Amino acid sequence: MASGAEARALESRRTCQCIGVGIACGCYAESMAAMTFTAVFLKVPEGYVAFVEELPGANTQGATLEEARANLTEAVAMVLDANRVMSEESLEGAEVIRERLTLPAA
Repeated sequence: MASGAEARALESRRTCQCIGVGIACGCYAESMAAMTFTAVFLKVPEGYVAFVEELPGANTQGATLEEARANLTEAVAMVLDANRVMSEESLEGAEVIRERLTLPAA
């Protein structure tokens, strides 16, 4: 069962109609296209355990490498969405500036 923040993050991804605004609205597909992370896959007797080195909390598992890859992609999106929702909740009522941050290719 998803926590309140996770449920709101998932709903945000489903209902967002914004095109190209980026992280502030939850449109990660467009804003994350240029980012590259390091995925680590550890072979275990049950299949694979996977995590992203640069993103704490983005971890999963899968019976096959392909399943672990797919699950990890979903886990990254969920972590980013949940972090955005928690940030919005903690800043509610505060005067903030939100802007897109683009990182150069490594």
